Amino acid sequence: MKEYKIKALRFIQKGFDSSQIVVEFEAEIQAKLDEYASKGYTLNSTTSGDSGMVYLFFEKDV
Repeated sequence: MKEYKIKALRFIQKGFDSSQIVVEFEAEIQAKLDEYASKGYTLNSTTSGDSGMVYLFFEKDV
């Protein structure tokens, strides 16, 4: 049996430097990946939506 979790992250650009926003987004997403991996979850899928939304789908065996 598997257990699933969905994490929604919203990214809002705070300045005009597009390369800085990518660095910030990558760091925040990596932190969430590390957090869920430490709980035994693996990243199953991702998608993105309007307004800077990123959805991370995790699963783990229970």
